[in-house]
Amino acid sequence: QVQLVESGGGLVQTGGSLRLSCTASGRTFSRYVMGWFRQAPGKEQEFVAAVTWSGRDRNYADSVKGRFTVSEDNPKNTVYLQMNSLKPEDTAVYYCASAPRFSGVVPTRGNEYDYWGQGTQVTVSS
Repeated sequence: QVQLVESGGGLVQTGGSLRLSCTASGRTFSRYVMGWFRQAPGKEQEFVAAVTWSGRDRNYADSVKGRFTVSEDNPKNTVYLQMNSLKPEDTAVYYCASAPRFSGVVPTRGNEYDYWGQGTQVTVSS
């Protein structure tokens, strides 16, 4: 079992920044990739960013490239999502997820991840 706990969400104005954290516990050695997804009301879940625990591979959704940065802190079993230049369309519940394998391409589909956090709300006001 793997437990994921997110934190860092909140309310911010357009153009502001937030940093989300996701700390993993349990059988973390079985995890290879940590990802961030989001879901806005009435919309489907959307991939945001992901990173391998080694830190060598990353992937971003086009909508957040250049504004969001995903990073990992292995000793702390924690992954971060630094979000800058936030826009109202970034408003969503953000979920952390972990994937049990890495085939050379950082996964972007939700069904490739098998453990999920409870989510943290990010609201960007205009």
